[in-house]
Amino acid sequence: MLGTILLILLILLLLGVVPAWPHSRSWGYGPSGGLGVVLVIVLVLVLLRAI
Repeated sequence: MLGTILLILLILLLLGVVPAWPHSRSWGYGPSGGLGVVLVIVLVLVLLRAI
């Protein structure tokens, strides 16, 4: 249950830092790339049932 909530939260955060949005256009791809890596790690942990 906690893993699913964490996964949904990370997906929402990843959508929030996409450089297409006006508030994050000047940030570049750094935040979305970093959150993408965290999302992949959490997804692997959820699939392996480690969380």
